[in-house]
Amino acid sequence: MKVLIVDDHALIRDALHAVLKQLKREAVIFEASNSRQAMQIVEEHPDISLTLLDINLPDRDGFSVLRELRDRYPTVAIIILSSSDDQDTVKRAFKLGALGFIPKTTEREVMLNAIKLVFSGGIYIPSEILEETTSPQLTNKPAAHDSLKGLGLTDRQIEVLGLLMKGKSNKSIANILNMAVPTVKNHITVVLKALNVTSRTEAVIKVGKMGWELPPKSES
Repeated sequence: MKVLIVDDHALIRDALHAVLKQLKREAVIFEASNSRQAMQIVEEHPDISLTLLDINLPDRDGFSVLRELRDRYPTVAIIILSSSDDQDTVKRAFKLGALGFIPKTTEREVMLNAIKLVFSGGIYIPSEILEETTSPQLTNKPAAHDSLKGLGLTDRQIEVLGLLMKGKSNKSIANILNMAVPTVKNHITVVLKALNVTSRTEAVIKVGKMGWELPPKSES
């Protein structure tokens, strides 16, 4: 397991290094303080599994680095680090292919769980971002459930969506719901089409705006 940390602050790199070693003691960790070093390391080690990328780099806009990494190394999972957690920044990061967004104010334990989630194939969206998109007056599970059914989704597909909202990977969803992984993929394809979105992340954000609470039977 190879991981790259890209941040111009040595203290943050040290903290992330410690978190990663706690999560994966055998991980090989590379560090870069700017985009030029980062791209050089990725070129030398194209088998890097995960990159933790600061969005504010001294030599280049982090979003352009994210875009280039997604284009050139599509198998590398990327988590964005940022001192800003406004919705526009978060949405832009996910639209460009990030699989996680961690504000730098995040507590160590939460950061650890976020990285663990992405390692396992899930997507991490800060809970405060989802809370911001959810109006308290709309937090009505039956109404939201009915609106999802109104999109033509079956109860099973809504269950899959519930687990999707929790960042579960296809394999985890298959295990929890006792179905084959290809079946899960088919359900997700239908869900994305019904919601008129193109990615899991867009689906999570859109359903969050609907104020839908996770159904109890989707708990694991």
